[in-house]
Amino acid sequence: MTRIHPTAIVDPHAQIDSSVTIGPYTVIGPHVRIDAGTSVGPHCVIEGHTTIGRDNRIFQFNSLGAIPQDKKYAGEPCELVIGDRNTIREFSTYNIGSPGGGGVTRVGNDNWLMAYVHLAHDCVVGNNTIFANNSQLAGHVEVGDWVILGGFTIVHQFVRIGGHGMTAMGSVLLADQPPFVMSQGQPAQARSMNFEGLRRRGFGAERIAAVKAMHKALYRQQLTLEQAKSRIAELAAQTPAAAADVDLMLSFLGRVDPQRGIVR
Repeated sequence: MTRIHPTAIVDPHAQIDSSVTIGPYTVIGPHVRIDAGTSVGPHCVIEGHTTIGRDNRIFQFNSLGAIPQDKKYAGEPCELVIGDRNTIREFSTYNIGSPGGGGVTRVGNDNWLMAYVHLAHDCVVGNNTIFANNSQLAGHVEVGDWVILGGFTIVHQFVRIGGHGMTAMGSVLLADQPPFVMSQGQPAQARSMNFEGLRRRGFGAERIAAVKAMHKALYRQQLTLEQAKSRIAELAAQTPAAAADVDLMLSFLGRVDPQRGIVR
């Protein structure tokens, strides 16, 4: 049988796998689905149209699936979708999506999300990220794979953070942060590329060199964004091993809002 503490309140319409553990005083709503191997600690509230995948570890005192903090929201059946093998630490708040943003707030797989993290409506978080304590994402934020957010990072609505990037503690992101970039400050400014993180993930010398070249094109050669994109595109032919990294960068830069720009 599902290991549900007798003080927990689980709606009979909720879909809970038989291997799920639910702690004392937790409340589970009728439209919630929780898959195999996931554990939910005490004093959590999981509500709304929320789907939680396999083998997640959800600590105590979390609010998942509450309605968005959006005055335009009128009760539409929007969703929160959480993938597999995520760790969600205490006192976090993840809201469902909104009709104006696609209707889904989404968290991928293998993320390490520390205490007091806020994911507002329509945020999209990739895989293998680390969010340190009190990272706060406003609505419609997109975070790529392998991103690390330093403690107390604040991200403005609609901002995107490219894969393999990193922010320092207390950073305030008001513009898009391209892949591989490390930023710091209020507002955040690009400081370097996340070279140590790339080495730890197995990037070889050729790929690291290509990332350095992309950094120079974006930040060291006084090029416009369009000129930098052209310079970066040449790297794929020069360094075939880095073709996927170049594609990641160009795909990201191709979606930059001219009014918001990128961190500089």
